[in-house]
Amino acid sequence: MLTVLLIRTGATEYDCQGRVQGTLDVPLSEDGRQQIEEVARQLADQEVAVIYAGPCGATLQSAEIVAKQLHGKVKTVVKLCNLNHGLWQGMLIDDVKMKQPKVYKQWQEHPETVCPPDGESVQVVRERLQEVLAKISKKHKKGTVAIVAPEPLASVLRNILRDDALGDLWRVEDQNQPIWELIDVPEEVVSS
Repeated sequence: MLTVLLIRTGATEYDCQGRVQGTLDVPLSEDGRQQIEEVARQLADQEVAVIYAGPCGATLQSAEIVAKQLHGKVKTVVKLCNLNHGLWQGMLIDDVKMKQPKVYKQWQEHPETVCPPDGESVQVVRERLQEVLAKISKKHKKGTVAIVAPEPLASVLRNILRDDALGDLWRVEDQNQPIWELIDVPEEVVSS
């Protein structure tokens, strides 16, 4: 069976400021670098075939730190880019909440029903991620592969793999949110 080691990208200054990052290319903050270095130490005994990462700076930086510890190779996958939040990108989450309270509440409770202005819907992102998982599962029938992904992309990927609730996709600082986890890839995900 194929297992995904899902690793959330380390924090950026936008995360610390409570800004919507989306597809904006923001590097790791110093806190984010330390966070990922700690994750890499925690994962030192893991064996992974390859580390897949999206193209943004913070994600690639995170993947390279983990790869160095695991003596692995990073493969950049364009379709692992973050959800495009369109006109919300760069805004403070609190500003979105203040300017569009109904849409904000809907985004928190049912993000799959919202498409940010000039952005992309969660459904489009799900389809993109299912394509990526199908290709990965064809290359790797068993063993473990790592995927380094920023939020909220990591939550959407987790939702696909675990078939659980999406919830609030802007909960970046949520302490209950794991920075990494091992998830067995269900057969229905591989065959879809």
